[in-house]
Amino acid sequence: MELKLEIVVLPVSDVDRATAFYTALGFRLDADFRSPKGLRVVQLTPPGSEASIIFGEQLTDAAPGSLQGLHLVTTDIAAARDELRRRGADVSDLWHDADGVFHWAGEANRVAGPHPATDSYGTYASFADPDGNGWVLQQVVTRAPGR
Repeated sequence: MELKLEIVVLPVSDVDRATAFYTALGFRLDADFRSPKGLRVVQLTPPGSEASIIFGEQLTDAAPGSLQGLHLVTTDIAAARDELRRRGADVSDLWHDADGVFHWAGEANRVAGPHPATDSYGTYASFADPDGNGWVLQQVVTRAPGR
C-alpha cells in the first residue's frame, strides 16, 4: 500500500490575511474558490513540497492558531531562515534539542545554535503565522536509510 500525506487543514481567522502571509513567504497559490453555499478553500504549497496546506471558511472547527509543529524540511536551514525572514516571517535563531533526539513541545529543552554533531535532523528554527500556527524548519542534508 502507498499513502501520501497531501493536505494539512490549517485553522485561520482571516483567510485573506493568511493567503497574503503564505504567498509572501513563497508558497504557491494553487486554488482559491468558493462554493455557492459559502465554503471557501485556499490551497498553497511550500516551495519544493508535494504536500500542501488548505485553509478557508467552513473547513475546520479547530481554533485559529491551534496547529503546532508543522515541519518544513530544508537542506540549508540558514539560507531558508534568512529568506523567510526577508519575506516577512519572524523566524527564530537556529536551535537544537539538548537531548539530540527530536524536540520537545514549545521551547522546552532548546539549546541555542545548530546541532554540534550532525547536519541532518538535529538543527531547527521556528516561526508562527499571524494566527499563531507554529512551524518548525528542520535541516536534513542526508536522509536516514529508507527515507
